[in-house]
Amino acid sequence: MNRIILCVGACAAALSIGACSDMNHRDRDTVAGAAVGGVAGSALSGGSAAGTVGGAVVGGVVGNQVGRDGYH
Repeated sequence: MNRIILCVGACAAALSIGACSDMNHRDRDTVAGAAVGGVAGSALSGGSAAGTVGGAVVGGVVGNQVGRDGYH
């Protein structure tokens, strides 16, 4: 069972990397912010769904604003 979950996770990660190939900096910053925010929200809220979604929303907004004017 664990091998199946690991395989599905690896396939999902590989497919998601290919999906970002035509994104601009702002889009990539938004996605990265949402991912980091979701992980942080989950960790801070003890794994609750509301904390994870809230963290992803806040992280996505922050990532979008950071990528807005090309702060790279």
